Amino acid sequence: MASKPSQYSESSIRVLKGLEPVKQRPGMYTRTDNPLHIVQEVIDNASDEALGGFGNEIVVTLHTDGSISVEDDGRGIPVGMHPEEGVPVVEIVFTRLHAGGKFDKGKGGAYAFSGGLHGVGVSVTNALAKRLEVMVWRDGQASSIVFSGGDVIEPLTTRKPERGEKKRGTRVRVWPDAKYFDSAAIPLAELQRLLRSKAVLLPGVKVTLVTEKTGDSLVWQYDQGLRGYLVESLAQTSGAEPVIPMFEGEHFADPDANPAEEGFAEGEGASWVVAWTEEGAPVRESYVNLIPTPAGGTHESGLREGLFQAVKSFIELHALQPKGVKLMPEDVFARVSFVLSAKVLDPQFQGQIKERLNSRDAVKLVGSFSRPALELWLNQHVEYGKKLAELVIRQAQARTRAAQKVEKRKGSGVAVLPGKLTDCESTDTTRNELFLVEGDSAGGSAKMGRDKEYQAILPLRGKVLNTWETERDRLFANNEVHDIAVAIGVDPHGVDDEPDLSNLRYGKICILSDADVDGAHIQVLLLTLFFRHFPKLIDLGHVYVARPPLFRVDAPARGKKPAQKLYALDEGELTAIEDKLRKDGVRDGAWQISRFKGLGEMSAEQLWETTMNPDTRRLLPVALGHFDLPQTVGVMNMLMGKGEAASRKAWLEERGNEVVADI
Repeated sequence: MASKPSQYSESSIRVLKGLEPVKQRPGMYTRTDNPLHIVQEVIDNASDEALGGFGNEIVVTLHTDGSISVEDDGRGIPVGMHPEEGVPVVEIVFTRLHAGGKFDKGKGGAYAFSGGLHGVGVSVTNALAKRLEVMVWRDGQASSIVFSGGDVIEPLTTRKPERGEKKRGTRVRVWPDAKYFDSAAIPLAELQRLLRSKAVLLPGVKVTLVTEKTGDSLVWQYDQGLRGYLVESLAQTSGAEPVIPMFEGEHFADPDANPAEEGFAEGEGASWVVAWTEEGAPVRESYVNLIPTPAGGTHESGLREGLFQAVKSFIELHALQPKGVKLMPEDVFARVSFVLSAKVLDPQFQGQIKERLNSRDAVKLVGSFSRPALELWLNQHVEYGKKLAELVIRQAQARTRAAQKVEKRKGSGVAVLPGKLTDCESTDTTRNELFLVEGDSAGGSAKMGRDKEYQAILPLRGKVLNTWETERDRLFANNEVHDIAVAIGVDPHGVDDEPDLSNLRYGKICILSDADVDGAHIQVLLLTLFFRHFPKLIDLGHVYVARPPLFRVDAPARGKKPAQKLYALDEGELTAIEDKLRKDGVRDGAWQISRFKGLGEMSAEQLWETTMNPDTRRLLPVALGHFDLPQTVGVMNMLMGKGEAASRKAWLEERGNEVVADI
């Protein structure tokens, strides 16, 4: 039976206005497992007020009707008419994407340092709520406005405050719409951790959680800040005692006083407390402008680099390093517990849910501030420094012994490696990375830009064979597939096989192709190869897709921010960068946009900085995603099967716009 032809005309193009994009694709803007993140957006706004010194208390209430309210004693959201839009500002904040005070980054801006970046925070909260009530106390008035599904249902009204009523602040009460979430319940333990962390990062600020159903209330208020938090967390998780006293410090840039800090904006920097323990699970928490970053990011990479360089310098200065032992950053970082709070003027996060910081400048920012502080502390406390050096050297020796055992197991019967493979020096499989690079020219840049200690390069000529319907015993007839299999040290296998992975030579196998259509095609062909003939590598998390940028934006200095080179993965990110520059007051045309035609056009330094450096790159792990194995096989057969052209065309016409980067 022939399928009904898909109609494609002018009427097929839909323009999503207002908050419709959020309702259509909520997963692009927030976590959809439960409503905690949309509530966190409101909590973050209250925290930003306290961070700016305008509030001393935050109260979160879990009401019996399933709603959640967040109340602060800050300045209150402005309720007057917006000079350009002609509607109340509070209405704009809750109903327009890319609108908010967080874009005002100039000196004296309302939020010089805040977690808000895209201006889609509380507007997403509003879009995904059955009802949302806002109460504002400001300028001697009490104002209220009510929304439903993102639309105003009770316009802004203003009255005089009643006797005993507060004089300033904001209260937002949210009824999350359960249809957008897997579970309507907010995980209480996660909410408690979030609120406790706000109290830690805002010394002197009182944070309260009230549960109406039980009548219970929890209050957090820390005077010791980060140190008290880490001590308490270590006692609760492992009870391990630090090997040496905790190392804590903070540093914030002042370019006027210190010319060496001219690359950073005034006030950028970090606070940290670090402890080394010999046992127990490490406690590691990081934040950017009070936003938790559970997936880490470049600020954590900067702390790791700063600690490593400081400890390495101390060991070399005091001649403590045994012969034949080479120190690595993980030797210093393996037994580290820390709480890190960074302040970044214009943070770039991975996605709207802000779980990982991607700002490349943050590596240098935190690393260059933490290293001299630790070096000075260690040399002022030499005995503590020597105890730390002993711990680090033991870690290095244990790592070396483990790598030697692995090398001994796989030392016999290794096939002759491909001649075009530029291998790495390390034999530590868990650390080694292989980049499958599109083209010889890009391979040349990758060879020059890589870290030869642990990164190997295998350039591929042309497009790899579509191996979806290729028999396993015919795979090696193709030179490119043969070289890939020999280089990684694993034979082709099926889903139900138990392949010998003892000869696996690289912990990460990274597909690196141009950020264009041809590059995407090469990615698909390589992913097809791994899914069909090396499925265990995907199951065990060894396969990744590297994401090089398509554009570079040379942005001029603005406000506190010096001139920058910004990179965008695609046109969507480019638009977001340009929008951000306009919000920063940069006129159109003042920035320059360069488009990379391919990896071969990028210099070795650019390729390293954007795509290969573990601290600043974007590397996507490959996994099955939402489908189970039979579903995935069915989709792949439709997409890659030679006799599936008709169904493939119909699927692309109907659903091609839904394709995302996740596998």
